[in-house]
Amino acid sequence: MTPAEETSIAILAWLANEPELLGRFLALTGTDPSSLRHAAADPGFLAGVVDFLMGHEPTLLSFCAATGTPPEDVVRAHMVLSGPPGDF
Repeated sequence: MTPAEETSIAILAWLANEPELLGRFLALTGTDPSSLRHAAADPGFLAGVVDFLMGHEPTLLSFCAATGTPPEDVVRAHMVLSGPPGDF
C-alpha cells in the first residue's frame, strides 16, 4: 500500500467515527456503509475520500488534529491519487 493510499484509508477510518461527516460523504458518493470495505480497494474511491477532505478546510484540519497527520501529507495524497490539476 502506498503512503497516499494509507492516508486515504486513515481518512476513511476517521470518518467512520464522525457520523455526521460520514453520512454526508456517503450521500455525496452514493456509497452505503456495507460496501465501504469493497470500495476502499478502488483507487478512484480512495481519491474521492481525500477529495472530500480537501474540499472543506475545517474538516481537513479536524482530521489532521485528531490523527496527528500533517496537512501536507493529505495534500500529497490528493496529488498522487487525483493527479495534478489540469487544464479543462
